[in-house]
Amino acid sequence: MICKRCIVSGRVQGVWYRDTTRRKALELELSGSAVNLPDGTVEVIACGEPQAVAALCDWLWEGSPLSQVTEVRCVDWTGEPSADFTIG
Repeated sequence: MICKRCIVSGRVQGVWYRDTTRRKALELELSGSAVNLPDGTVEVIACGEPQAVAALCDWLWEGSPLSQVTEVRCVDWTGEPSADFTIG
């Protein structure tokens, strides 16, 4: 299992981005979270099988139908993964 922390920039708050990300992550059988940050970005933690994590990292560029993603920055993450995928 691996974990990635991604910061997603653009029009990603108030457009169902976190909920859509949660649904995609659960489809890929990932745990983690999607959280709005004060600067207008969304932090996504994704943990699971390497191919599934990579698929979600790629999918973050797509996001929800109303979102407009301008940047996705992902790095390895060594925190404690959650048992589910949550929205904060």
